[in-house]
Amino acid sequence: MCELIYPEDMSSKAFSSVWLREPRKATSPGRSREEIVRAAIELLQEEGLAGLSMRKLGARLSAGATSLYWYVANKDELLELAYDEVWGEMTVPDPEEVGWRDSASALAHSMRQVILRHPWSADLIGRLPALGPNALRVTDRMRRMFKVAGFEGPDIDFANATLTAYVFGMTIPEIAWNTATRNSAYDADQMRDMVRNAAAEFPDVLESLDLDIYTDPQAIRELCFDFGLTSMLDGLGRRLAA
Repeated sequence: MCELIYPEDMSSKAFSSVWLREPRKATSPGRSREEIVRAAIELLQEEGLAGLSMRKLGARLSAGATSLYWYVANKDELLELAYDEVWGEMTVPDPEEVGWRDSASALAHSMRQVILRHPWSADLIGRLPALGPNALRVTDRMRRMFKVAGFEGPDIDFANATLTAYVFGMTIPEIAWNTATRNSAYDADQMRDMVRNAAAEFPDVLESLDLDIYTDPQAIRELCFDFGLTSMLDGLGRRLAA
């Protein structure tokens, strides 16, 4: 998780975060930072990151864009707030009750589903610091999870980073594919024929095209994710045993 709390691109400029200052109080009845964040998330769900602007958000709230800057200094601060709401949807079962592996597996599946529900959040991973209360709650529970497993010192954070890197590495390309095919007439059989023609000289690739399991792309994504997750947790378990 360390790469989320301290994004690399922060090193070249003065570090700032909405979480490092006290929130300003509402200037009018019925309006709050929470209300603004909810409206921003609605806009992000509908139009993605490219569709979010202070002007559009102000129009949705029947307020001028300038008035929104009382609550957030800039658009990045607004995105930090929205990003933390996404972390709030993730679940981490108590490892002392279910065991560290079941806790890690449940979190990984939960994290993947949450990101898939909020595809815009994938573009914020590593770009914005995860310093909000929800993100820190997940981080804290993950550290507890790997402590229960038996990791010590910096290996706890390394195990955290390994788990999150796996989830992000599997989920972000899935979001990219979903986005690319959302408004196109995707035909699985046609795509399979195209790959078969392109891979005519690669027999091992052709072999996978004829497996019945690949007739349901969504099912294979789930199976592939679970296969890799189990293998990754096996690796962490063997490292502990060693």
